[in-house]
Amino acid sequence: MKVTTLPLDEPTRADTAADAIVARVGAGRFAIELALVAEVGRVPEITRIPGVPGWLAGLANWRGRILPVLDLRTLLGGDSAPLTTTARIVVLAADGTNVGLLVDVVDGTTTIGAELAPFPTALPGAAGELISGQVPREDGPIALLDVAAVMRLREALPRGRRRV
Repeated sequence: MKVTTLPLDEPTRADTAADAIVARVGAGRFAIELALVAEVGRVPEITRIPGVPGWLAGLANWRGRILPVLDLRTLLGGDSAPLTTTARIVVLAADGTNVGLLVDVVDGTTTIGAELAPFPTALPGAAGELISGQVPREDGPIALLDVAAVMRLREALPRGRRRV
């Protein structure tokens, strides 16, 4: 089965299946299963929360609801350079929970099939668990983001308030 990438501005033909979006996060390209993507939009204003890990960018008002926003660039081996106008927020929805994921750019869509290969474990700690495989491509592999593992990151957040 061949992996194809379609630009977002090109209409998807009925005979082309698209199973994932392809997004750049830091220096890497990542596929995110379409079934787990609620929507993609411009990056809203994000309110930083003191005392949380750096991968939690903060909270945003997304369509009248409070949405936690993750910035996984440093976890996935990139740097946390300021976002540009091409940056987007990918709203993930799994198990009744929504979370926003900051990406540098959305490249298009792709089909993930039988060619899914294991991802070489090169990322330290929890970051290695965020990737469930890779799709080989002529222009380089695309890592498949494990959305369930991304959602489990919330278990690493501090619980409760401290009393002074």
